[in-house]
Amino acid sequence: MSFVQPLLELQDVDGRIRELEQEVVDIPKRKEQENARLDTLRQLLASAQGELKSIQMKIAEADLEAEARKSKINDLKKNQVLLKTNKEFQMYNLEIKKLEDDLSTFEAREIAALDDIIPVKAKVAELEAKLAKEQTDVDEYMADLDARLAEVQQALQEAQTEREKVAEKVDARPKLYYDRLRCKRWPVVVELHEGMVCAGCNLVQPPSVGQMVRRDMDVVACTMCGRILYQP
Repeated sequence: MSFVQPLLELQDVDGRIRELEQEVVDIPKRKEQENARLDTLRQLLASAQGELKSIQMKIAEADLEAEARKSKINDLKKNQVLLKTNKEFQMYNLEIKKLEDDLSTFEAREIAALDDIIPVKAKVAELEAKLAKEQTDVDEYMADLDARLAEVQQALQEAQTEREKVAEKVDARPKLYYDRLRCKRWPVVVELHEGMVCAGCNLVQPPSVGQMVRRDMDVVACTMCGRILYQP
């Protein structure tokens, strides 16, 4: 059997391990992205709710001020019938007129605020519905991710166990070279294409390299990237 065949088997297992390890890293990031998306929606809803509350306060304040002036006007009109002089009567009229003007102002503010509140209420309702739906979707997605993470971790554990068995078939010297290089280059073992081209870095190799690869006796490295070369 070719000395490089066990290396290829080891590289195949390591390739699966790399993919699984990357997925273990990626799943929490995907969860963070979904939570960030929900947080953005929550912030939009909170902003709309704040705007709604502000308008509601304006309505309440305008209504309170209007009611206070209505009460004052009624009190003045009741007391006006008890006045004895025309001067006092005129003074009351002036005060009533001022209160009625103020009343009109506050009623106008209340009407304007009531008009403003309609689209804001609709916006809040829309965002609440959207957030509720997104929360349900995200909860389901998170559950799927958690299940997938458990599967990946189990598969990773099995692949690591498999690697130990496969690594035992590799001779010590090739394995040492492979292990040193796999953290810097991937894949480590690559084909020497027709034309003496390294499949890893596309550098054309000298004829002597091709001869050594064809002998399939020992590790032959690319003169540029250092990957282990082989020919099927």
